[in-house]
Amino acid sequence: MRFLYNLFLPVGFLFYVPGLAVKYRNRGGWKDTFAERFGRFTAERREELKAFHGAIWIHAVSVGETVVALSLLREYRKQHPERKFVISTTTTTGQELARRQAPEGTAVIFCPIDFLWMVRRTLDVVRPSLLVIFETEIWPNLICETRKRGTPVALVNARMSDHSAKGYSRAGCFFAPLLEKFSLISAQSKADAERFSRVSPKARVINSGNLKFDQKPPDDLPPAGLDKYFGSGKHPVVLGASTHPGEDDLICDTFMRLKTDFPSLKLVLVPRHAERGADIAAMVKAKGISVVRRSEKAAAGPAVDVLVADTTGEMLKLMNEADIVIMGKSLAGHDEGHNLIEPALLSKPIVTGHILRNFRFILNTLLEANAVATATTDAELETQLRKLLSDEKMRLDLGRRAGEAIRRHAGATDRTINELEKLLSTGEKA
Repeated sequence: MRFLYNLFLPVGFLFYVPGLAVKYRNRGGWKDTFAERFGRFTAERREELKAFHGAIWIHAVSVGETVVALSLLREYRKQHPERKFVISTTTTTGQELARRQAPEGTAVIFCPIDFLWMVRRTLDVVRPSLLVIFETEIWPNLICETRKRGTPVALVNARMSDHSAKGYSRAGCFFAPLLEKFSLISAQSKADAERFSRVSPKARVINSGNLKFDQKPPDDLPPAGLDKYFGSGKHPVVLGASTHPGEDDLICDTFMRLKTDFPSLKLVLVPRHAERGADIAAMVKAKGISVVRRSEKAAAGPAVDVLVADTTGEMLKLMNEADIVIMGKSLAGHDEGHNLIEPALLSKPIVTGHILRNFRFILNTLLEANAVATATTDAELETQLRKLLSDEKMRLDLGRRAGEAIRRHAGATDRTINELEKLLSTGEKA
């Protein structure tokens, strides 16, 4: 089956190239070593990476996964200072974050596109002792070529939605043996583990818990400097986090109606993809609302009502200064959801859609603790926000319960590290 995959991969790549080019042009982040996506390393980089032969290679696709991967890496180094680490990302924004926040002595590279020769070139350069892949990055050539070299491969913080499970099951003749190639699949929840096992009954699957529950906000979280945009004085701030097309419009219209009763209200929109910043700002301006983009580092101007935070790696500090957080990809026709743990760890009151197909365990954890407000319809977003804006105690209690609920589920990091160490100590072969 991998023969057919490699036969048709070039055809699929032709359709992927235009999107890749657009993202490369419009998306910010680190681009200096982007050729590594094609397995191309300069002589200088090859020499630099020789010092990391035998390292644990951790791969995370973009910003969200990279944040969690870095948390695991830091704790792993603390417990096993003798280990070396390489971390890779797919996106330029994830790469920039990794380069900015990776501990000293960690190598940062781009993960290759899944063509055989690109994967083999990268493995020749990195030569890892263990490959650790985050969440859903199931690339056949990367997995199989690493295993062919006798190197164990683990999928950690692994998740699989019902929708994905159905698709994988339909193509079971391909995915079942591919998942068996993993030395370990460490799932986020019991439900995720069960879905992996249904698709591939012979795969080694365990439930280690969700690594995101172990995240800790930095003690020295810097201020976001919202006064620069909103002016001095006290004003409630609603933040739309990781928004997707359609949600910014909905949140903005809701904000305009709420501002009639809460005139000092301010709004921060943080799009999931920063390159959408110009379009969002134009949409807000067309509604007659004063707006500024955070990426435009101009001198301080008059106070505005809406800030479009089209930057990367600043979510936590922006959330920290918000009074209410609306989590994106859950409204305006979206139902996959985004990670609710970050605002919960900051004890922020959270409003979200009511389905969250990719984050149901986290949503249910908060619902059971009465620690999240859900909107079953787009119209209900205004109702939930209005209740919270009208009652400070309700806001504070909701946020406090959210933080407590998340902290009760900590421990996945230690369990994951212990399992990875077992793979290294047994010297498992392909």
